[in-house]
Amino acid sequence: MVYGYCRISTNKQNIERQIRNILKYYPKAVIRQEVYTGTKTSGRKVFEQLLKVVKPGDTIVFDSVSRMSRNAETGFQVYQNLYDKGVELVFLKEPHINTATYKKALSNNIELTGTKTDIILKAVNEYLMELAKEQIILAFEQSEKEVSDLHQRTKEGIETARQKGKQIGRPYGVKITTQKSIKAKQDILKFSKDFKGTLKDVDCIRMIGIARNTYYKYKNELREELEKSN
Repeated sequence: MVYGYCRISTNKQNIERQIRNILKYYPKAVIRQEVYTGTKTSGRKVFEQLLKVVKPGDTIVFDSVSRMSRNAETGFQVYQNLYDKGVELVFLKEPHINTATYKKALSNNIELTGTKTDIILKAVNEYLMELAKEQIILAFEQSEKEVSDLHQRTKEGIETARQKGKQIGRPYGVKITTQKSIKAKQDILKFSKDFKGTLKDVDCIRMIGIARNTYYKYKNELREELEKSN
């Protein structure tokens, strides 16, 4: 079985590019996708589920190593666990660390001669194995560094904007109105016993299907709006 794993950090990003890239080379791949912000693999429900169902001989394809992990230590640990399990890993943008390449590097041991020269040959073999491992770790470290650099550039950009007197984020007290918030407020007015309805807060929250904090926020905003209109 061939799986394609795709991940984006926010709903504003487009995941289609990753899917398209994977299906170009593996058209029968079963795509697993999710939205998750973070550098580690823990907490990703879709990825964790994939790790449970994947079997020896299966393949997981990633558009890039950053989609698997942006934390070098965690990324290599997951890589090693899957490799030991017999799962093939493919990274379209970093093919030099595919498990097939790693496996080839480990199997290309120089044959021993049965002489004292073997001391040197064993050292060379161990060096080649460590070199292959180092390349994999390096790829994860590069991915981790990109995240760190991005955070730093963002932080510096915000500070520069502040110094220039620009407004960062939403001004205090400014409310954003959406169709969802309008509908929720209409339902609160209709069903809450504090307005035109008969339901208690707990029942109103359950029926409308919004978070408790959001419910009370909208309720307070409704009170303010009604007071202004009177």
